[in-house]
Amino acid sequence: MIQAIDFHIKELEDMKQYPRELFFIGDDSLLSKRKISMVGTRKPNQYTKNFTAQIAKKLSANKIVIVSGAAMGVDAIAHQNSLPHTIAVVANGLDIHYPAINKNLIQQIEKESLVISQYREKSGARAYTFVERNEIVVALGECLIVTQADRGSGSLRSVEFALNMGKKIYVLPHRIGESDGTNDLLEKGLATPIYDIDLFLKDLGITKEKEICDPILDYCAKNPTYDEAVVHFGGAIFEYELLGKIVISNGIVKLG
Repeated sequence: MIQAIDFHIKELEDMKQYPRELFFIGDDSLLSKRKISMVGTRKPNQYTKNFTAQIAKKLSANKIVIVSGAAMGVDAIAHQNSLPHTIAVVANGLDIHYPAINKNLIQQIEKESLVISQYREKSGARAYTFVERNEIVVALGECLIVTQADRGSGSLRSVEFALNMGKKIYVLPHRIGESDGTNDLLEKGLATPIYDIDLFLKDLGITKEKEICDPILDYCAKNPTYDEAVVHFGGAIFEYELLGKIVISNGIVKLG
């Protein structure tokens, strides 16, 4: 069900103008959690896909919420691997699932996490709404991660917002000729490279004690159905049951 956000979001004070209206579907309590923005190209290479997924999983395991724009490519990978700790900001009304290729993912985020928009129902995406969406994505996070972006990429507009807001920018290091947009940021000293994910987490102040959080147990604590758990974690659910970490009762997963 689409609802209006009726409380102030302090992070959005960093925007040029606070949104006149905001609407949501899902768990709006995620807006009060620690959040990091994550964006990138719609056509990531395999290296980017792998490390985007790893970073998102580790942040989610530490209950840090990933904010992204529900687009194809890096956005989708970031959302998929950070459920249920993710916020999708869309550039259209919440009655529209765009892009259509991500319809199932967006519906899953609505059910398990949070989708927000500053546009009323029946409002389609426009060139300017993507820019406005990007500003919200960046404002919500304490820092911005760009895992791949070419020169002229829309992700670099997000970088501009981050720089104007005084937010730290992290990027993946790429080979010459790949992700020239983020490599330019490194050359200019405008971004910090992520060479080691654990060191990156340490830079965020995440201790080893927190790093051992188990995303599977965290998910199962919400008592999902067995089928839902298997969709998320595959055969690991069966292994956890054998180890006694979880139990299955009447099709519902519970902690052991």
